[in-house]
Amino acid sequence: MNHKTIQTRPYQIMGRWALLASILALMVVMLGAWTRLTHSGLGCPDWPGCYGFLTVPQDPAHVAIAEARFPDSPVVAARGWPEMIHRYAAGILGLMVFGLAVYAFRHRRWGVPVRLPIFIAGFILLQAAFGMWTVTLKLWPQVVASHLLGGFTTLSLLVLLTLRLRLWRPAFSPPQTETLSRLRPWVIGGLLLVILQIALGAWTAANYSAVACPDLPGCQGQWWPEMDFRHGFDVAQSVGPNYLGGQLQASGRVAIHISHRLGAMAVLIYLAMLLPVLWRRSGNSGLRAGVLWVAAALTGQIILGLLNVALGLPLYIAVAHNAMGAGLLLTLVHLLWQMHGCRLARPFVAVRMAGAIPILPEVKA
Repeated sequence: MNHKTIQTRPYQIMGRWALLASILALMVVMLGAWTRLTHSGLGCPDWPGCYGFLTVPQDPAHVAIAEARFPDSPVVAARGWPEMIHRYAAGILGLMVFGLAVYAFRHRRWGVPVRLPIFIAGFILLQAAFGMWTVTLKLWPQVVASHLLGGFTTLSLLVLLTLRLRLWRPAFSPPQTETLSRLRPWVIGGLLLVILQIALGAWTAANYSAVACPDLPGCQGQWWPEMDFRHGFDVAQSVGPNYLGGQLQASGRVAIHISHRLGAMAVLIYLAMLLPVLWRRSGNSGLRAGVLWVAAALTGQIILGLLNVALGLPLYIAVAHNAMGAGLLLTLVHLLWQMHGCRLARPFVAVRMAGAIPILPEVKA
């Protein structure tokens, strides 16, 4: 049997950088939410600078130059800084991702993942383009929602890369392997449901529909208020108007908000039925910790969503709701990565030694 030999040192170095990049990506997602919730998405009317400067213009001479360049966009430093801080963090993240891709390519003969880092580097270029279009198209909802989803995608890919660089998987007994193989499609279904819910959340945020229903458990004092789903989910909105604050009528925003609530209920019911089954059938394997992480993220996300409505969308809770949505997505990605180990005849074990180690080929159970 031919064995593939890898070096642990490149894995360790890449693993640390991938983890740091994942943490920074989460911060970028939270900064994006902060920028949007403080209505600072057009705090700088150009891209990548701010009124043609590298920082937000503040002294009188620079402010005069900036307002001469953009007479329809007076300088408001309190809105420009959230936008620029978000861009600085995203720029640093981009440099880290490209560094990872270059390092992986240079050390490809040692067995480190190469295609995934290069794909993430390419994807982050697309994400940067969406960031530019968010400004140049004046917060067009289709672009804003796509940019938000792109941030979650970048974060998920970086976490997946971090997991792949850890060189271990939990061990499963033969009965657990068979059971978990049958349950894995259901976990994938849960992940897809969460992704759909995040997309609904992105559309809710892009159209400023989070406050369309200020009460619980109904909306505007009714169980089923007036809603216009065709208007709310019209993806053919014209390019051109300034979408800061939203352009939809009240009935369209209510339709979006209620859809997001119904999606949250669907995610809660689905995972509340699935997680106890996974807990019972995972035995003493390391999978139980992953199940607990998903349950904790789900509970936190539901609580934060309810607090958003009950307290009128306070900034710190709304940003935390965004971050916990990412947390729920990542815990499911982690759970699936753990379950992928049940497909191996000989799961990886923890690697704590330096130097070269042989990795057996993956064999379907």
